Amino acid sequence: MMKLPGVYIEGVWQHGPHPLMVINPSNEQLLAEVAGGDGAAVDRATLAARQAFGRWSNSTGSERAKVLRAIAEGVEARRERLVFLQASNNGKPQGEAQMDVDDVIATFRYYAELADGLDAAQDSAVALPSEDFVARLRREPCGVVGLIVPWNFPMVTTAWKLAPALAAGCCVVLKPSEVTPLAELELAAIIAEAGLPAGVFNLVCGTGIAVGAALAADPRIAKISFTGSNGVGVQVMQRAAETIKGVSLELGGKSALLVLEDADLDLAVELACLGGFFNAGQMCSATSRVLVADALYPDFIARLKARAEAIRVGDPFVGDSEMGALVNQLQYQRVQGHIAAGLKAGAQLLCGGSRPAELPCGYFISPTVFTEVPLDSALWRDEIFGPVLCVRPVASEAEAVALANDSEFGLVASVVSRDRVAAERVANALQAGLVWINAPQVIFPQTAWGGYKQSSIGRELGPWDLSAFQEIKHVLSAV
Repeated sequence: MMKLPGVYIEGVWQHGPHPLMVINPSNEQLLAEVAGGDGAAVDRATLAARQAFGRWSNSTGSERAKVLRAIAEGVEARRERLVFLQASNNGKPQGEAQMDVDDVIATFRYYAELADGLDAAQDSAVALPSEDFVARLRREPCGVVGLIVPWNFPMVTTAWKLAPALAAGCCVVLKPSEVTPLAELELAAIIAEAGLPAGVFNLVCGTGIAVGAALAADPRIAKISFTGSNGVGVQVMQRAAETIKGVSLELGGKSALLVLEDADLDLAVELACLGGFFNAGQMCSATSRVLVADALYPDFIARLKARAEAIRVGDPFVGDSEMGALVNQLQYQRVQGHIAAGLKAGAQLLCGGSRPAELPCGYFISPTVFTEVPLDSALWRDEIFGPVLCVRPVASEAEAVALANDSEFGLVASVVSRDRVAAERVANALQAGLVWINAPQVIFPQTAWGGYKQSSIGRELGPWDLSAFQEIKHVLSAV
């Protein structure tokens, strides 16, 4: 078993006072013990970041771009190691872990390109209605930022926050999930070799209570960027409000896939499974509600059942597993609780719902599909964060849109139709930050990530994420 330092401050690795036990969810064995930090470590990390801010914030965009490219190259060089750590710590199939690593590389490279353009755009003229004054616009880094990331996509959610923060000229204190810190620690080692001045990037592993709360409350932190559950997001926002700091929140979802009456059924089934069972359904964007045109519903259900039951569930390092384990025992119990509550509420179990018989250990649940789910049930309305799909027939396009929008969330949605005009019409009517048409849940750094309603405050990725770590300053002068 590895014993690892869980604190990185001002270029030095340290052992914090709080041991974190890191488990392999596929076999329930102990992988590592990480010496996590506490509020005192957050205090030291924040001080280091504050002291480094002047130098880093005054660096040029091209200097920051060089560092970001070095991080991307370091991730690429250690690709196999990072895939191994994610598959071991998360239980996700190696193919999914490879996609995650590629996403990290692409994200750092994209923000390196944006950083390269910052120098020329640093000061821009502002048109005024008066000839007696001139004005210019500056975009400046907002300060020291706290980044709190979840366990379902280690490194990916970190890259989505860290790359634009560094590109903007901010200094960072990162809190990885205490459940899945191993890939993040390896990424931190890569960052340490990339040429950042000491103190620009700092990391404190630990629990939300010990580390996350201290970050959110620290008055020296200019902004908190958090990805996680709505319940914790509310707590982060409350803590941040005490010192009136900026907040970006990426929270939950209850995403819908709309299968219109002219849809390609094979494509619709595949997209439902990809959206619902990728990462064992542990995604804020998971396709958890599938709305199918009445005429297609019987055939769709039959094909979906066959496809879901054919998905190979297992250890990411054994055979050709398509779906892995849930991240830990607590998450396994939560999802099983949702399944039991759905059955009690009257939903009909089409397939799955329990541990595969051939997997006596590990936190595995078979791909699960429910039909006849009451619209007021928790199974239909709440985020499950597990491999659970709810399928319902709809009589019309209007009903499908109304049901899809009848949610407190509005992160993403998907539409399947051969009629491009109809698909675009439905996409425009959906209350979601990103809509896919006849496509899997592919994400590019160039497009925004975030949603409507209780799914988000702000947007990640694209130029919007860079702007989220910048302050706007206007300088107005008399002629």
